[in-house]
Amino acid sequence: MLINLTNHPSALWDAGQTAAANKFYGPVLDLPFPDIDPESDEQHIAALADDYLRQVLSLAAMGDATVHLMGEMTFTMALLKRLQAHHIPCVASTTRRMVDELPGGEKKVKFQFVKFRQYESL
Repeated sequence: MLINLTNHPSALWDAGQTAAANKFYGPVLDLPFPDIDPESDEQHIAALADDYLRQVLSLAAMGDATVHLMGEMTFTMALLKRLQAHHIPCVASTTRRMVDELPGGEKKVKFQFVKFRQYESL
């Protein structure tokens, strides 16, 4: 299974990302990414990472699991290190960024899924 721990629920993914997830990892289970207060200190981030590690380990006990992990960088790194210490593989999604310049200097940005890329192991 692919545990989707991002700010992007799998129900909103494009067909290509859904197909890739199902092909390489099996069913997708969403675990919403936490709302990280920018004022949080390192101890709070560590405690939050410990809490999410417990949640992921509980879900991973149901079978082979890979975690799609993307979001606020300090939490992502803290959780990634913990998951890797438990030999839970983690991936990021790669995208093409397409920007349309609009009148008035505004921009419309779209991201097109390309593939899942594994985080380097420690």
